[in-house]
Amino acid sequence: MVTRTVDLRSDTVTKPCEAMRAAMANAEVDDNVLGNDPSALRLETEMARITGKEAALFVPSGTMGNLISVLVHCDVRGSEVILGDNSHIHIYENGGIATIGGVHPRTVKNNEDGTMDIDVIEAKIRDPRGQLVYPTTRLICLENSHAKRCLSVEYTDQVGELAKKHGLKLHIDGARIFNASVVSIMLATWFA
Repeated sequence: MVTRTVDLRSDTVTKPCEAMRAAMANAEVDDNVLGNDPSALRLETEMARITGKEAALFVPSGTMGNLISVLVHCDVRGSEVILGDNSHIHIYENGGIATIGGVHPRTVKNNEDGTMDIDVIEAKIRDPRGQLVYPTTRLICLENSHAKRCLSVEYTDQVGELAKKHGLKLHIDGARIFNASVVSIMLATWFA
């Protein structure tokens, strides 16, 4: 059996090949703010289709994507997000959710596989009746493959059901979502 290490740490360690560089150099571009950039429009349309969403938005970095997502779901300053203590949003994104959005992070210990115990997540959800003195929990954030493993669909669905039960939103940091998808398919094939 041939083994190969796949580096899922970050999209920033990826090096574009010559074909990728040529595609970028030759891409048709225009003003994306005015909605005229055909490359951005094609990318957004395809991402919406792949993810089953009504729309997608191209942003230049994962940090910006996470910040926008948290701010969309936590649209009231003083909102709270439950997230893993080793997540990129909490550790590596310069406290942007608090600094820019006024969003309070409430951490749950990440297990070695990147998951968080569902009972602990639920225990961290604040009772909305305490909103006069506590931040209001509005969002749960998961991150796929930051622990060099992929979250299972079953686990993600369980956290999604927990969020629905409490009227919360769920955000999944998707910086390595396609890496996670490929690895999940490979593992399913190998162990089928």
